[in-house]
This record gives sequence, C-alpha cells and structure tokens, in this order.
Amino acid sequence: MDENFNKITSFLDEHHVMSLATSSNERLSVCNLFYTFIKEEKIFIVASSDDTTHIKDILLNPNIAGSVVLESKNISKIQGLQFRGVFQTLKDDSLKKNYFKAFPYALAMNPKLWQIKVDFFKLTDNTLGFGKKIIWQESL
Repeated sequence: MDENFNKITSFLDEHHVMSLATSSNERLSVCNLFYTFIKEEKIFIVASSDDTTHIKDILLNPNIAGSVVLESKNISKIQGLQFRGVFQTLKDDSLKKNYFKAFPYALAMNPKLWQIKVDFFKLTDNTLGFGKKIIWQESL
C-alpha cells in the first residue's frame, strides 16, 4: 500500500460515522452511517435497512459519494475526507465480524450489512499545512 493510502486509512481508523450522498431520478439524498473500513479490500461496511431513502436510491443508482470529517474551530486542525465508490450488498459474509466487533450492540438489531467499494479518496489535512490534499485513486 502506498503512503497516501496509509494516511487516509489512519484517518478513517480514528472515526466511525460517514455522511453518504445518493441520487436517483434527479433526486438527491444524504444520510449518516456508522462504518468500519477494511483496508485490504478498500471497502466500508455499513448497516442499513431496505426501507430507507438512501437504499431505495442505491438500488436504482449504486454510485455514491461521501465524507468523514473532524470538525474543529481551530483551522489548523481541520481534517476531512471525501470519497466515491459503489454501494453493494456485502459480498463476503466473513467480513460481518468487523462491523459487529466495532458496534456489538448492533447485533441485537440484526441489521442488513452492505459494502461500499471505494475508488477515490481525497483527504484535506490542515495539520500537514493549510489546505494540504492527499489523493488516492484506484488504478484502472
């Protein structure tokens, strides 16, 4: 893995909530989801039910965008990650344990788990200098 990707995954390891943007039929929607990130697979694992607006949108258009941010009034500490990818049903059941290890109380809800296969990250990290951007993109 390259150094940029490692910086991005280190940031993701420090957080657990994403904002997710979806669209379908020219309608936009946004939601917040708890996540775990599987570095080796380059996927987020999230839980959501079929009756939510974002899942209904995703079933029509699986291409998504999202963000994870560290909010701070101190401009030199601001960090934020933007990403793009494809939202799908979780492909590998063995990865479920990662989500439930992070969020054990979710087991009681028996949620449906999904994956987001990421193909683009942009991390803005002001701790490295004002407006410093770190970009990672999946090779074609």
